[in-house]
Amino acid sequence: MKPLPHLLLLLLCASLSTMAQKKGEKNAEKNTPVKYGVISDKDFIISQALDTGTAAVVIADVGSSSFDGNSKGWFSIVFRYYARIKILNKNGFGAADVSIPLYADGTAEERVSDLKAHTYNLENGQVVETKLDAGSVFKDKLDKRLFVRKFTLPAVKEGSIIEYSYTITSDFWRDLKSWRFQGEYPYLWSEYTVKIPQFFEFVILKQGYLPYFIEDAKNDFQHFNVSGNGDNPTGPTENYSINSNVVTARWVVKDAPALKEEQFTSTINNHVSKISFQLSGKRDPLEPKKYMASWFSVAEDLLKNESFGEGLGKPNNWLDDEMKTVCAGASTPFDKARKIYAYIRDQYTCTSHNAVYLSAPPKQTFSKKNGNEADINLLLTAMLRHEGLTADPVLMSTREHGFTYEAYPIMDRFNYVICRLVIDDKRYYLDASHDYLGFNRLAGNCYNGHARVINAQLPETVYFIPDSLTEKKITSVFIASSETDKTKMEGSFQSKLGYFESASVRERIREKGKEAFFKKVKSGYSFDIDIKDPIVDSIPLKEEPLTESYTFSFDAPADGMMYINPMMGEGIRENYFKAAQRNYPVEMSYAMDETYVFNMEVPPGYTVEELPKSARVSFNETDGMFEYLVDKTDDHIRLMSHIKLNKATFLPEEYDTLRQFFGYIVKKHAEQVVLKKKG
Repeated sequence: MKPLPHLLLLLLCASLSTMAQKKGEKNAEKNTPVKYGVISDKDFIISQALDTGTAAVVIADVGSSSFDGNSKGWFSIVFRYYARIKILNKNGFGAADVSIPLYADGTAEERVSDLKAHTYNLENGQVVETKLDAGSVFKDKLDKRLFVRKFTLPAVKEGSIIEYSYTITSDFWRDLKSWRFQGEYPYLWSEYTVKIPQFFEFVILKQGYLPYFIEDAKNDFQHFNVSGNGDNPTGPTENYSINSNVVTARWVVKDAPALKEEQFTSTINNHVSKISFQLSGKRDPLEPKKYMASWFSVAEDLLKNESFGEGLGKPNNWLDDEMKTVCAGASTPFDKARKIYAYIRDQYTCTSHNAVYLSAPPKQTFSKKNGNEADINLLLTAMLRHEGLTADPVLMSTREHGFTYEAYPIMDRFNYVICRLVIDDKRYYLDASHDYLGFNRLAGNCYNGHARVINAQLPETVYFIPDSLTEKKITSVFIASSETDKTKMEGSFQSKLGYFESASVRERIREKGKEAFFKKVKSGYSFDIDIKDPIVDSIPLKEEPLTESYTFSFDAPADGMMYINPMMGEGIRENYFKAAQRNYPVEMSYAMDETYVFNMEVPPGYTVEELPKSARVSFNETDGMFEYLVDKTDDHIRLMSHIKLNKATFLPEEYDTLRQFFGYIVKKHAEQVVLKKKG
């Protein structure tokens, strides 16, 4: 089943006229509730219910974008912004630090004008206004194409209202600004309006889970004046006019809650309610031109690009001698592929894991033995092809980078490259940039939905879905009274880890060593314990899960009462889901299947005073279950905990049930076995 990670609405500019026909009369009368500089003592009262931890509230967040003819022979985008924010306490002072991001390309850069900012405080029932001094606005250059205008509102204290507005004029007419309807503070009113002439075509991409209070559009007619020198900068200025229908679209969201990143979130940017735009073409009266390519043309261009796939179509004879050594002893294509993969993984160092394009030619990467993940995985692809194997690059986006759009090849949505190998119609996905990964294994952050095979004949869609992964873990613990020292209890621990936990353990041991790893294991117990004979097997076998084992001992209590948590440091101690509600999905990295078995011989002279009770609960009938089974005889206690979730992604409406499910597990895992000394 194809993933539906968020609400996605794809419209051409011309389609906005349909919205205009459907708009509601009631919504059309809804106006922005505040106006710059118009403020009274009543505006300091926020009537909406807010969470106790709210530090600031955005009363109004209003923006608009429109096109205007310029003196450079074309069009500029004019973006106007206004915000009013109430500071509730000192933790909200950060809202008064404002940065306006701007873009530059050569001598062209976006320009800020009409900047004004004020702070209002209520003193003795009177509104006191403090204006931002123009000299307090600074410019910081982030890189050669990005800079910011920054300022801090003056006289801010708890209870202040701040407001500011500005205009950005941009000659980068392809980049219609996107809009977020929510953020780290609650938004009482968030509004965005765009005016698009009929000769520009934009795809509109909508994301999020909040309903629109207003969503409408209307058609108008507008006259545009454009002037310029054409291709001759010293020639005479020419003036001309363009008449066009203009679609004005407006979106409003009311009472948007603060968006806080909770545990098990791929990236909060996937779930913020927002709207963005992608230029797809121009239409009459100008010369028609399409800007948004198909996946076929994008794949073809990428494979000709020297910073991506150009080298894959060459014989790459500089690999001849090395490949003889790498593939020595391989009797089948599969054996050859495994040897090539292991060679790249073990001999090359990845300097960064966030690239689509090469940082150096493949031959240079081959020689220096390091590069970003695109360098390494495209070199892997070239080596596989050199040996006659069918291999292609795969573009994807990692979980922390955000979702891609399957229908449109929007390149900045991608940040990662792996390799797909096909042998006898079986597909293998390879990433040699992580030295802890095995053949046909990917890191968990690669499981982020849609990805695209870059093949000119068939740029195939593939999916990497967390729901397709199940992390299995089996742990067993045995405890008995020491045969040689009756003041001690002894036991053994063994845990066969799931693949992703195994990969994490391999990394931790590689970085800090086995001794530090087991020191951390020891600290996970709630009482003092001695660990002996620690073993982690199969560390070099990167396709295989690890098994962690050790023996242990601890002192028996001297007061005649023995309290033992049978989970022995393995239980879930606190609920992963603390928030009372959640407005976006829970996105675990994989489904889970964890079995824990505890066996204990009742020490001589003791009797069982208290024992947890057995229980079994299901999650959504078929989506998961939790078993906690307890059995005892006169001299033996056996307990089994089994947690199973059949999927990794849970919708917001499932959140409360999921929270209760894990809350119950935490409660059961905290229960203790109580033993009492006889007589």
